[in-house]
Amino acid sequence: MTLKKMKSILFILLGSISLVVGIAGTVLPVLPGGPFYLFAAYCFAKGSRRMERWLKSTAIYEKYVEAFLQKKGMTRKEKIRINMTADFFILLSIVFVDILLVRVLLIGLALYKHYYFIKKIKTIPPVSSEVEKSQ
Repeated sequence: MTLKKMKSILFILLGSISLVVGIAGTVLPVLPGGPFYLFAAYCFAKGSRRMERWLKSTAIYEKYVEAFLQKKGMTRKEKIRINMTADFFILLSIVFVDILLVRVLLIGLALYKHYYFIKKIKTIPPVSSEVEKSQ
């Protein structure tokens, strides 16, 4: 098996897992689905044109991935929800993992995540605010 074929299979596998977790996140209020859909789209684009075309033809892609890409940002409510959910699971991991290095890495990850969401992802107004402004 060639290296290219192995990379393709790995990307398809990661994309499939991410898609399943994203779907679970759509159903479960504690797990954000959007980031997993974005990662699945990235993995499918790298792994298989057929899988990428299939994902782009789904309502999930249109609602979550395309909407994010078109808006070029997130609402404050989306940012807070995603960060609070991730912080909960990071905190849970810190409490249950008794390895200092892992705890330090998790804290570093949480701090970087907040920096990235605050400084790198544009905060956009909610859709209802844009509609009210245009009237």
